Amino acid sequence: MTLLIIGLFVFLGTHAFSMARHRRGKLVAKIGEGPYKGLYSLASLAGIVLISIGYSQYRQAGYIPVWDPPTWTRHLALLLVWFAFVCLAAAYLPGRIKRTLKHPMLAGLKIWAVAHLLANGDLGSILLFGSFLAWAVAARISVKRRDEAVPHGAPLEPPAGFRNDALAIAIGTVAYIAFVVWLHPALIGVPVLPARG
Repeated sequence: MTLLIIGLFVFLGTHAFSMARHRRGKLVAKIGEGPYKGLYSLASLAGIVLISIGYSQYRQAGYIPVWDPPTWTRHLALLLVWFAFVCLAAAYLPGRIKRTLKHPMLAGLKIWAVAHLLANGDLGSILLFGSFLAWAVAARISVKRRDEAVPHGAPLEPPAGFRNDALAIAIGTVAYIAFVVWLHPALIGVPVLPARG
């Protein structure tokens, strides 16, 4: 649990610092854009590694139950995670989905975190996914404030029609199936689908 907490502090703290635009700007001016991006990437990677190791050790030591989610929450979580994958794809494919959500990557992260909070009732999972949800909400508020600070009147980029939305749904669905069937059990060590008898 200790490594998990340290990893969350490093990873989310690094990303939270990037939201403090004035402090970030002062640091970039002091050390340069390249070194800042290098340090940012290293700190983020270190945070991910610590989170992965910490959560793995926590699972091996035994889950600490807080509540017992009913079975239907797991089915709902599967649907929500699919939508999160579509949001992630839509972030790179400007269309009506991206226009509606404004920041689909953050929307996808929030949906992903909520889905896992619904399906997992143990302390480590609540800490992990709750932290990501809190950060995503704070990041969305920060981005909204920055958007509001930008002078209006600049023409908005028109959506690229339904083609990009269809691509986002298709790519997100393929990635979702691959992750649920193969990558989640291989990388996380937890099967998503029930074993066939």
